[in-house]
Amino acid sequence: MTDKLVAIANTFTPDKNVTRVRPLGNGNINDTFLATTASQPETSFILQRINTQVFRQPQWVMQNIRICTEHMRSRCQSTSSDRRWDVPVVFLTEKGQDHHIDADGSFWRAMSAIKNAESFDTIDDAERAAEVGYALGTFHRLTIDLPPEKLADTLEGFHITPRYLQQYEIVREKTTHPETPDTQYCEKFIGDRALLAPVLEAAKQRGKLPLRLMHGDPKINNVLFDRQTKKAVSLIDLDTVKPGLIHYDIGDCLRSACNPAGEETQNWDEVYFDTDLCRAILHSYLAVTHTFLTENDLAYFYDSIRLITFELGLRFFTDYLAGNIYFKVRYPEHNLARAIVQFKLVESIESRERSIALIFKQFQS
Repeated sequence: MTDKLVAIANTFTPDKNVTRVRPLGNGNINDTFLATTASQPETSFILQRINTQVFRQPQWVMQNIRICTEHMRSRCQSTSSDRRWDVPVVFLTEKGQDHHIDADGSFWRAMSAIKNAESFDTIDDAERAAEVGYALGTFHRLTIDLPPEKLADTLEGFHITPRYLQQYEIVREKTTHPETPDTQYCEKFIGDRALLAPVLEAAKQRGKLPLRLMHGDPKINNVLFDRQTKKAVSLIDLDTVKPGLIHYDIGDCLRSACNPAGEETQNWDEVYFDTDLCRAILHSYLAVTHTFLTENDLAYFYDSIRLITFELGLRFFTDYLAGNIYFKVRYPEHNLARAIVQFKLVESIESRERSIALIFKQFQS
């Protein structure tokens, strides 16, 4: 397999001098590797095998990424800034293609690695939280003038919470699973909050929230920090870039960043929504985006935090019932445990609704 990976990586390098490919990260969807050369390790790049069971049209994914990254680089070049901000570059094969399909039919792509940068799975201080807010705000600022209709809908139904609720009901009716206190908790939790599902989509249909370009997965470990300055320098993992509501980005960012226990904790009593981290993220985010956000945008921020957390828990639990066919798992009940973490976080968000509302009121005034 090592020789095969090196050969695939070399299809994206003119000199074909890749000598090592090793696994990188712990993504739930794609298989990610770091390709390096013996003579120039600083020229390392990211090699990924795209999960075509999730991304049925991977060519569209690459088309979206190229449109988005080229637009962001153009914006960066046309505006002056004293801060570093890096946009990944898509590598092309010697045939000029942005992907390679191997003999097994697997879909591969390569992109530049962000140099001298690192990511984190959890955040425990306001300074780093503020950088997360800056990163998401910068992404939205650089793409706000990119017409969403230029991008393909690569994941139909992605972040459309009512559809996930429908899928859950179908899977629940068609499958059998052990009745345990944990599964009963999840089923009751979903049933009690089913009416929450359409809140953002209904606002979009009424014209209160416009269709824009969204990142789709701005969780904290997709924010890269400069190792020396500790400042955010990039927002990566652009597979889910597509037309949508930026509120799903805002909610997902705050959901992942404001739970110091992290998504994979086994101690559910430790799960809570940290409003101090939320305040730090929003302060930096709004400092970058206030020129184009509307009063309606701000009015739906709380709903976005609560909804996207509920949605992810719903997706984890549905995947558990379906036999773990979407998210990668390390053990059979992994997605069940993940779902409970998200549902506990929803409970914490709901218990802090007044505190969160005060944060938004501070920024609106």
